[in-house]
Amino acid sequence: MIANPLLGVVLHAIGGVAHGSFYAPLRKVKRWSWETGWLVQGLAAWVVTPWLVAVLTGTHPLAVLRQSPLESLVLAYLFGMMWGFGSLTFGLTMRFLGMSLGMAVALGYCAAFGTLIPPLVQGTFGVLLSTGAGWMVLAGVAVCLSGIGLCGYAGIRKEREMTALEKSVAISEFSLWKGFLVATFSGIMSAGFAYGIKWGQPMAELARELGAPDIFKNAPVFIVVMAGGFTVNCVWCLILNGRNRSMADYIRIKDPGDSGPGNARLISNYLLAMAAGFIWYTGFFFYGMGTTKMGKYDFSSWSIHLAFVIVFSTICGLLALEWKGVSRRTMAWVVAAILILISSTVITGYGNALAK
Repeated sequence: MIANPLLGVVLHAIGGVAHGSFYAPLRKVKRWSWETGWLVQGLAAWVVTPWLVAVLTGTHPLAVLRQSPLESLVLAYLFGMMWGFGSLTFGLTMRFLGMSLGMAVALGYCAAFGTLIPPLVQGTFGVLLSTGAGWMVLAGVAVCLSGIGLCGYAGIRKEREMTALEKSVAISEFSLWKGFLVATFSGIMSAGFAYGIKWGQPMAELARELGAPDIFKNAPVFIVVMAGGFTVNCVWCLILNGRNRSMADYIRIKDPGDSGPGNARLISNYLLAMAAGFIWYTGFFFYGMGTTKMGKYDFSSWSIHLAFVIVFSTICGLLALEWKGVSRRTMAWVVAAILILISSTVITGYGNALAK
């Protein structure tokens, strides 16, 4: 397959738009417990859509899963479970920090671990240090991390400048340090998705041998990795449903101010949660396509993708007035962080082009 890093970066940008905005529909879900909305979103994102897309794109998922090496299946599933713990706490990060700051902190750790660990484990990190293209890619990753750090700094300034009332209006459960702790755990564990895709490549190659288009060959890998993530999320959400007595959310909505059965709101909640799940999967669908175009240093896809996610999630946070009430200087730091993150994708993409 011919590498095309520029097209890869564009595909990662589209994926970043989806991942940066997927949580917005969930914020419109009303009178459901958090675990109910998260589980419905997860079912749509991590079970239904991956199978549907894999079949429609001609990747022969059943044949691939039957013929794939057991080691590849097991490792992809286990790393998916690792990512599942990260995605579970990722939802909590959004509750405590909001879309813009929450994604910046959690995905900062995710970018660092998910980008650099695979070449270190595979023993190919030294190759990067021996070429100009490799150094350019690493420079792009470093710039990405510095931009994420600026997002975190802007969040600290936001904590100092906004009143308690302003924080509660923008994010009802805002808690900077609780959010940072959860985001740290979430970011580190979420890197498991990158590992799952990397160790699931025998499945992708088998899909290609069976006639799947190169650009869609990762679709069967997503099925296995996301199944691991869904397992973790499903078990925990059902536990919370039982603990919070919210199991009835799935079949009715109890609203003291409404004499009707609440069916309209119930249907609306299902549609909103499923829309969030579909948007979420779209992000990784384009990420998978972008990875196939990045060439020799395809591991850099992770930092490029996450940089775009942070950029667009920050924009969504600004539109949702999460930064209303902060000073102009703090807003200037936010804008600077966005520009730095965008520049990191250019640098990393250029490094891949040099490798080509």
